Amino acid sequence: MRLLRRSDTGVITLTQFSEKDIPHYAILSHTWGADVEEVTFGDLLNGTGKDKLGYKKILFCGEQAARDGLEYFWLDTCCIDKSSSAELTEAINSMFKWYRASDICYVFFSDLEPEKHSLWGCKWFRRGWTLQELIAPSNVRFYDEEWNFRGDKLSLRSELASITQVDPDVLTNAISLAEVPVAVRMSWAARRETKREEDRAYSLLGILGINMPMLYGEGENAFIRLQKEIIRNSPDMSVFGWTQRNTTVEGDQHSGLLA
Repeated sequence: MRLLRRSDTGVITLTQFSEKDIPHYAILSHTWGADVEEVTFGDLLNGTGKDKLGYKKILFCGEQAARDGLEYFWLDTCCIDKSSSAELTEAINSMFKWYRASDICYVFFSDLEPEKHSLWGCKWFRRGWTLQELIAPSNVRFYDEEWNFRGDKLSLRSELASITQVDPDVLTNAISLAEVPVAVRMSWAARRETKREEDRAYSLLGILGINMPMLYGEGENAFIRLQKEIIRNSPDMSVFGWTQRNTTVEGDQHSGLLA
């Protein structure tokens, strides 16, 4: 796992850790802007990207982590070498674990104005990947578009549950995901969107406890593979009756077994 570190002089560096040596760290959950405005792994290696809008998220995460007593932090935009299919597969299969192991998860609402009190309508709640980023960490803190603290997962659990339809006891880890039927877990993602069709399936791997290779370009077959893996690995038959509206642009209906 690669982690970012901000020096006392503000220099951002990347460090690779073996699994047994991973230190305490903070992690960021956010919605991506335009790809050209997000800082990549290559940008950090080349010392570029400081003029991109996404660099502000790196600075905030590093500064806030330091205030919280943490030396290291992680962002998906720049800590993964997405040019390596092997590394991308490992990262996606490890994502839930990485968020769960974090000391703090900072959620950045890029469209939440300081004067707005309700979280309803924030696009973060409509993205496929952010579901596991809400559920996995025990300590989640929310910030508006001007980086003002708006509350944590515990204090906001009722509103979060109302928006996401995720049981408050799941949000607070009072019950484990394994106790929730597969069909219910899948239903949480029914109204969420992903940029790529395959990510509808890949973003659910951690939620469902599934590990499988990434095959970008396979389209809706990714979801079929996911359902097969669920059936192969779980005695929970609720997947047979599960239905959801496909949230990609095609808007096709997917339902039941191996839809």
